[in-house]
Amino acid sequence: MHLVATLDEYGKPAWITAMIVGFILWWPIGLGVLAYLIWSGRMGCGNKTAWRDYLTTEARRFGGGVGPFRSTGNRAFDDYREETLRRLQEEANEFQSFLQRLRHAKDKAEFDQFMAERARGGSVQNA
Repeated sequence: MHLVATLDEYGKPAWITAMIVGFILWWPIGLGVLAYLIWSGRMGCGNKTAWRDYLTTEARRFGGGVGPFRSTGNRAFDDYREETLRRLQEEANEFQSFLQRLRHAKDKAEFDQFMAERARGGSVQNA
């Protein structure tokens, strides 16, 4: 911790120099110094609590907020959303079934063509 206190006495230029020297010696050292500077707030180029609040808000918005199975408080909207999600799931299932039938038909046609060529005694060519 003596090194940190010494660099703090000299201020930002000392930290920047330490980071550059770290990158020159071996890039993971420089990256580690940079990460430490950002994490500790030593550079003073941002409000740490504001950044933490922003990340918390984003996490709540994407992960902990309103999801497909959580109530919004508006019953009419919740019913509409459930019906729409159910309909979309049905359509996705039907489309996957269609794609599976299409692949099966293509495979069967290719196999039938192969068997017909083989029965004629012709050479089989790779596509």
